[in-house]
Amino acid sequence: MNQVLSDVVFKIDSFKNEQLDIESWRIDRGQSWCVVGQNGAGKQFVYQLLTGELPLAAGEHGMYFNPDEKIRGISFENQQRIYEQELRLAANDLLAEEDTATCAKDFLPQNQLEHPLIDLLNLRHRLDAPYSLLSTGESRKLLIAQAILEGATCLILDNPFDSLDVESCQRLIAALKTVVDGGLTIVFMISNRGDVPAWCRQLATVDAGKVKAHGELDASKIQSLLGELFATAPQPDWPDTAMPLDDYPHRFLIDIPGATVRYGDNTVLSEQPLQVKPLEHTLITGSNGSGKSTLLGLVTGDNPQCYSNAVEILGVKRGSGESIWELKQDMGIVSNDLHRRYRIRCNALTVVCSGFFNSIGVYDAVSEHQTRIARQWLIAAGLKGYDKAPFQHLSYGEQRLVLIARALVKSPLLLILDEPTQGLDETNRSRVLNLMDTLDKRRHTTLLFVSHRLDERLPLFRQHIDLDDR
Repeated sequence: MNQVLSDVVFKIDSFKNEQLDIESWRIDRGQSWCVVGQNGAGKQFVYQLLTGELPLAAGEHGMYFNPDEKIRGISFENQQRIYEQELRLAANDLLAEEDTATCAKDFLPQNQLEHPLIDLLNLRHRLDAPYSLLSTGESRKLLIAQAILEGATCLILDNPFDSLDVESCQRLIAALKTVVDGGLTIVFMISNRGDVPAWCRQLATVDAGKVKAHGELDASKIQSLLGELFATAPQPDWPDTAMPLDDYPHRFLIDIPGATVRYGDNTVLSEQPLQVKPLEHTLITGSNGSGKSTLLGLVTGDNPQCYSNAVEILGVKRGSGESIWELKQDMGIVSNDLHRRYRIRCNALTVVCSGFFNSIGVYDAVSEHQTRIARQWLIAAGLKGYDKAPFQHLSYGEQRLVLIARALVKSPLLLILDEPTQGLDETNRSRVLNLMDTLDKRRHTTLLFVSHRLDERLPLFRQHIDLDDR
């Protein structure tokens, strides 16, 4: 091999197609790069280019990949494909129940199950759990561990710190620093400047498909460039389609005096209370696996153990003959689970309209009034002109914004947001947090909000429940 290229992972002198424009870029072995850009700027195409997933036409191959490199990409789309495969296995009646779930440990080399990386990522206690029961953050850490233990020499990581609690972020950053020091190459795809690891000094920015490789920079220069990239965007007006909640007839929107949830010998929640009064915006925090999503499932009715606990939602006791769909008419929901399950092929406007029917896809007639409101919410979410855009072709962050618009389209009494800003760049995060402040002022929706981010603990929250305190 040419000595000049022996230490190169990826090199390009000029590349341009419909998605990307890259003048010059070189990634050497052992480097750590951060590729930073807003939602829809083109980071997903950079990811696909580096992992070999981007289809290239003739004449577009002005680049060099080192054939000795073992490149592994980890993204939400990877996690989604595995999740869908697990769903297909679970639906296979020809397989025994014990053969339908792939456990976390089955993703790892069996001769590496005692590797210290597993403990560093805090995955030891989850090795026997089915992949489908892992949180989004846990499954991402598992795939990162899999790639490293299987001998990857270069990792392409798409927003790896999303949906991780503070301690898990610190653990993952430390683990990745260790493998970089050992010679591994890492390219981060980052949507928020606060997620750039302090030890990462190689920066590339993406804006409207144009990739600029700035190379090695000091911390102050990096922050200066990112400040320009994430210049504050004007906030849109949010549609006002509901009346204030001041005269709600019940004392609580949510009344769970103490819920216990067990799966076999595993207790996820033990006598955990959750009582939320009208307009008592509530923040729920806790480490990965502490039961946050399980608690929300009791509220939405998606966890069947809501019927074995004393659960009263919107003035109705669970198990009293109520329809889960009737209660959901007054709820708006955004969650990682909903995002994973929204696999119907349709456009963005249809996804937003489905919020009127609490369905995945639309199977009923949509009125002109509903369509008009749905378009207003798409615009409010910063997605003007996206009506006909195929949902599956949008970036992960853009999909998240569509689902937030879907949750808001009927101005629900109860808005349940389970890590809603996951995958959003800081401009769009600001837009969503601004929305929450607006909803607080308009007094027609009560927020139930799950977040790991310290900068999302807003003054509007009247109640804070930390599941790690119990």
